[in-house]
Amino acid sequence: MDELVARTERQLERMRDLGDRMAGVRARETSPDGAVTVEVDGNGALLDLVFSPLVNRLTPAEFEQVVVSTARSAAARAFAQRGDLIAAFNEDNGAGTREIH
Repeated sequence: MDELVARTERQLERMRDLGDRMAGVRARETSPDGAVTVEVDGNGALLDLVFSPLVNRLTPAEFEQVVVSTARSAAARAFAQRGDLIAAFNEDNGAGTREIH
C-alpha cells in the first residue's frame, strides 16, 4: 500500500510540474519585414504586440495580413512547445507501453 501511495504522489508531482511548464509556455515571433512582433502564451492568447516604424509603410490590408500571419506563427510555435511537453511527459510515464492486468 505504501508503494501505491508513493507512486501516486510521484505521478501527481509530475502532473503539477507539467502544468507549471505548460503555463510558462511563451512564443515570440517577428514578421519577416520586422514591422510586427507578437508574443503569445501556450494557449495562443496575445501577450504583447509591438510595431516598429516599418508599419507606416504598409497599407491597411498589408498591415492586417502581417499582424494576423505573425500571430498565427507565434501561436503555432507555442502549440508545438506544448505538444513537446506533453509528448515528453507521456514518454517519461510510459504512456501506451503498459499492459493493464
